[in-house]
Amino acid sequence: MNWLKRTGKKAYSVWCTTWFVLPFITSYPLFRLFVSKPQWYRHGHTLNRIWSKIQLRMYLMPVKVRGQEFLDPDQKYVFAPNHSSFIDIPMVLAAIPGFINFVGKKSLTKVPLWGLIYDRLYISVDRKSAVSSAKAYISSKKSLEEGRSVVIFPEGTISEEAGRELLPFKDGPFKLAIEKQVPLVPISMPYNHLFLPDVKGKLVIKYHRLEMTIHRPIPTEGLTLQDVEFLKQQTFSIIQEELHAKNHEYQYRDTPSVSALSPA
Repeated sequence: MNWLKRTGKKAYSVWCTTWFVLPFITSYPLFRLFVSKPQWYRHGHTLNRIWSKIQLRMYLMPVKVRGQEFLDPDQKYVFAPNHSSFIDIPMVLAAIPGFINFVGKKSLTKVPLWGLIYDRLYISVDRKSAVSSAKAYISSKKSLEEGRSVVIFPEGTISEEAGRELLPFKDGPFKLAIEKQVPLVPISMPYNHLFLPDVKGKLVIKYHRLEMTIHRPIPTEGLTLQDVEFLKQQTFSIIQEELHAKNHEYQYRDTPSVSALSPA
């Protein structure tokens, strides 16, 4: 019985890895075309969304999204999701409509093949560099001015308590929302870390349902930069309460053995 379980887990990991890689490789020529000119970047983003939807569907687990009715397609937003897994970006891409922009770590631009696409379509930041952070902030403001909503993970990185306890939030998304007077939208994703946990040096995929709650947008009209802490704490409480409300009995705890699927 244990052998069957191990075989099933490995087979599922291979299946998911295949459906992550296959749609990307087959559409890569189109990706390269769409990132070759700025006026085509929107099409590259649309292709990225299609890739995300295909992989999530083919992972064969239930995916439930709540709160999409709160979003006005004609409104710009700053989205602030919790960060617990590398599946976070595909989840956001699949659920949130429009030509949205992401602020992500600089290392994403160094991923083979995908790095160039991310570098062209989205905003990268080296959080250890004050200059890089300032440039990313300026690019985020420009994105909103051009009518493109921005997604910023306020934790900045994935914590060891991902999915249960949030890291302290950084000021960036809240300062941005207030400065540009656009609504800030908290997003909770309580189970991503159970499906694809961030285990250093290993690839671990575990079948588990996924959920996303898009909370009601928080208006920022009339707020000033003195209200950054208030807005940050309000958003933190909304997301943390949602995470605590979910059942985490399946919280990933065990250190997996290295397998043939584990990256070097």
